[in-house]
Amino acid sequence: MKTFSLKREQIKKDWILIDANNAVLGRLAVISANILRGKNKPQYTPNQDCGDNLIIINSDKVYMTGKKENNKIYYRHTGYPGGIKETTPSKMKEKNKSSEIIKQAIKRMIPKGPLGRKQLSNCKIFSGSEHNHQSQNPKLVDISTLNNKNVLR
Repeated sequence: MKTFSLKREQIKKDWILIDANNAVLGRLAVISANILRGKNKPQYTPNQDCGDNLIIINSDKVYMTGKKENNKIYYRHTGYPGGIKETTPSKMKEKNKSSEIIKQAIKRMIPKGPLGRKQLSNCKIFSGSEHNHQSQNPKLVDISTLNNKNVLR
């Protein structure tokens, strides 16, 4: 039995749409990262970008369990001495940066390096229910049917 390795010419990418309305952030990020990497396909190859293109809508309605909305802290550094900045998800939602919350969660579940950055660029996140990729005819994936814990109960 030979090990199957997908070639670049054999890669077929689909467009997938996920509605993040009342979705739990961590579970949404896991499903999204697996779709972007291609781990949901039988011909998964770790060193190729064989994942699908992903559209996430309603990112402003994502849900965080427990007290993470106010207690979780995101750090970033400006590059200058003493330039560490911090923010919480509630502050980010006030500034209409709810798509950055989802993007950070997915980014931390994808491998670091050039391939991971390429796979993350295949993810488009929109805060409202409208998106500009209707012409690609994305397939809707209902994450609530995968597991009832994926959405707010």
